[in-house]
Amino acid sequence: MDAEKAHNDNNGHVEHEHERCPVEEVALVVPETDDPSLPVMTFRAWFLGLSSCILLIFLNTFFTYRTQPLTISAILMQIAVLPIGKFMARTLPTTSHRLMGWEWSLNPGPFNIKEHVIITIFANCGVAYGGGDAYSIGAITVMKAYYKQSLSFICGLFIVLTTQILGYGWAGILRRYLVDPVDMWWPSNLAQVSLFRALHEKEHKSKGLTRMQFFLVALGASFLYYALPGYLFPILTFFSWVCWAWPNSITAQQVGSGYHGLGVGAFTLDWAGISAYHGSPLVAPWSSILNVGVGFIMFIYIIVPVCYWRFNTFDARKFPIFSNQLFTSAGQKYDTTKILTPRFDLDINAYNNYGKLYLSPLFALSIGSGFARFTATLTHVALFNGRDIWRQTWSAVKTVKLDIHGKLMQRYKQVPEWWFYVLLVGSVAMSLLMSFVWKESVQLPWWGMLFAFAMAFIVTLPIGVIQATTNQQPGYDIIGQFIIGYILPGKPIANLIFKIYGRISTVHALSFLADLKLGHYMKIPPRCMYTAQLVGTVVAGVVNLGVAWWMLESIQDICDIEGDHPNSPWTCPKYRVTFDASVIWGLIGPKRLFGAGGMYRNLVWLFLIGAVLPVPVWAMSKIFPNKKWIPLINIPVISYGFAGMPPATPTNIASWLVTGTIFNYFVFNYHKRWWQKYNYVLSAALDAGTAFMGVLLFFALQNAGHDLKWWGTEVDHCPLASCPTAPGIIAKGCPVF
Repeated sequence: MDAEKAHNDNNGHVEHEHERCPVEEVALVVPETDDPSLPVMTFRAWFLGLSSCILLIFLNTFFTYRTQPLTISAILMQIAVLPIGKFMARTLPTTSHRLMGWEWSLNPGPFNIKEHVIITIFANCGVAYGGGDAYSIGAITVMKAYYKQSLSFICGLFIVLTTQILGYGWAGILRRYLVDPVDMWWPSNLAQVSLFRALHEKEHKSKGLTRMQFFLVALGASFLYYALPGYLFPILTFFSWVCWAWPNSITAQQVGSGYHGLGVGAFTLDWAGISAYHGSPLVAPWSSILNVGVGFIMFIYIIVPVCYWRFNTFDARKFPIFSNQLFTSAGQKYDTTKILTPRFDLDINAYNNYGKLYLSPLFALSIGSGFARFTATLTHVALFNGRDIWRQTWSAVKTVKLDIHGKLMQRYKQVPEWWFYVLLVGSVAMSLLMSFVWKESVQLPWWGMLFAFAMAFIVTLPIGVIQATTNQQPGYDIIGQFIIGYILPGKPIANLIFKIYGRISTVHALSFLADLKLGHYMKIPPRCMYTAQLVGTVVAGVVNLGVAWWMLESIQDICDIEGDHPNSPWTCPKYRVTFDASVIWGLIGPKRLFGAGGMYRNLVWLFLIGAVLPVPVWAMSKIFPNKKWIPLINIPVISYGFAGMPPATPTNIASWLVTGTIFNYFVFNYHKRWWQKYNYVLSAALDAGTAFMGVLLFFALQNAGHDLKWWGTEVDHCPLASCPTAPGIIAKGCPVF
């Protein structure tokens, strides 16, 4: 360490004098010291890590089929394992053992923070993006429960494991671009780091609560409070007062409904409602919040109202202003069973007789925004980050600009690149083998697989750059399904499989990269990270499929709302959406919706518009280099302001924006010491308290059918918000114009 001034303090911590991370949020939260003597891959870490992974994957897979699905995050295990780890440190024998020259012990000393991080990495494999509730399970469920395919378990295992290991392969190759550089700081990790420090570090006495005390107080308050919106008073989730003021006005309710309208004036007092779709607003950088806010205001308060009330775009007034349902030209719900053959292929004659498929105006425009977001992401990253990416491609990793954390990590052995290439090549080979052996089941030919891999390779880096700097992940699900829907029309299963390999492998890759950056911040040896992530991925994948397979085989009429058990708690709403998407993009196909003569053909121009929009921003940043705010204008993130709607509602996004502005602008700028000490701890406490109470309510009350019925449990009180306003359209509970 010749260039740096380094020394060891009395406790063996490595410190670098007068060095700070240039990213202020990181410098305020992440410790800039390391203790290399701490054991990491201990018996405790393996036992608690694998137990956490298996428990979370079981619960998340089990609940995902429920009518009221529940996602249990890794933060629960992060908190729960701490007392167990300390108990094991007090009670396990400290005797050392030797095996093939390797010395190990069941109890190498006090339970430490690095063990805790590794356990959390295992646990992350048991939740949504890291390996649990994988989208591949959604595809398998659709194939077995909806299309009634006789899919083999081995084929299902190939699908689950190859998609996730493929993502891990991408992650390893992209480390040098998305983990090592200082500017790739992954804001979401700061809440985790802050919680780890609160749980492990002893603070010097100062005014106010310690971080641990603050965490426990906020956790308790969040836990108790969630009983209100979660069970006793659910109307707190969306307070749509405009509807109460104008109970007989369709327009007022379309504008003011939090669930089925534009949500103007509506607000939420429910943390789950605030963080449901964009994550915790306390974690997002202010520049990202501002960009999302600009896009949201443009879309919800300008574009959608003008298209609906001024121009009646896409026959908008025939349908609810906000809905994810599919409609006929008469404004009735589209019955997909009328256009399906017994083998779930498209019956073209039946389709021509039944009529075209229509979308609600906001849903259609949201799909169009996905087109623009995809091309804008590629252009933005090419212009703003292209030179750095090119330089890092041709230069040795050693020349990458390192911050204090990168320099501290240099003392550990790196993971050789070929370890990741083995995983990548192996998963590609297994996927291609599957496309030959189970050709009839997956419908996707080998060249379709290769096309999906190429697409994932192209987009993972630019989307990763956006997420690593803004905490927003621009999706391109629609694009993958759009492209393969054109190439292979009438094949819904092929469409699902293509999306898994072309899009979901990217989601897994970005989750793994975020965990790698967490390990980077917490100074976990890279080879320990590799082992934990790989083992956790394989274990989670096998358990994930095993639980899903057991439920699909043993629960009668699972996912069947119209069957003999309409009140069944196993109606699979999440996978119904997956099935509907396979109908739109795979069965009917984009050509009929967006091709020549299609109702939504003009939305295709948004591909071009999205590609062009970042160019003037980049040009202005070069013309005025001293204006530091210009490069912060991020077109992909602006377009993210209307991503995910539906199922996200405008009130979800608006509440996220307001909360993020309060904490990451006002508190950050005017109470920085409070923000530095408590902001991320508060975010973790709100997540954990809400999740704990959610699990308790589910098991103790909702699962047993103990539901309340009174004014405060009725959703929204905006019955007219979903009414069409075109003349002659008949809808239940709505006046006819």
